[in-house]
Amino acid sequence: MISRRKWPRSLKIEIALISYYLGIEVKQRDDGTFMSQEAYAKEVLKTFNMENCNPISIPIEMEKKLSRHIKEGLVDQTLFRSLVGSLRYLTYTRPDILCAVGLVSRYMENPTTYHFKVAKRILCIAKKKVQVKFMKSDDQVADIFPKPLKREVFEKLRNRLGMRE
Repeated sequence: MISRRKWPRSLKIEIALISYYLGIEVKQRDDGTFMSQEAYAKEVLKTFNMENCNPISIPIEMEKKLSRHIKEGLVDQTLFRSLVGSLRYLTYTRPDILCAVGLVSRYMENPTTYHFKVAKRILCIAKKKVQVKFMKSDDQVADIFPKPLKREVFEKLRNRLGMRE
């Protein structure tokens, strides 16, 4: 990590004042800082003429399989790569689509119309709003796994998980 003193003057940015940077919106309130890409997602939806798509929850249909050997027409690689690149950028604030975007990215060399439809389906998820619930760090039970804790805190979280000695 670079300390604040080592930043060149031209790169100094007051993080507290940032509200929109590289497609990421930052909202700062008393109860925390929230990041989203809602405006960027709307821009991508507009680019691919999908403003009126229905928001969905599941990125890829379970019974459908992606394969290189799908016998459908090919689509423009540049257009497909643009869509997948936009989806990849959305994964910074939407980890729920990360796996699906990774699967679709495998077909950048010879994308078919089916691959393009699947990628557009993933984009429909971006239209759905994610609800983030604030949780005090004292109540985050998952903290028991990645970091060292005081014995009392560890025991409290362990009990909340229903684990025993």
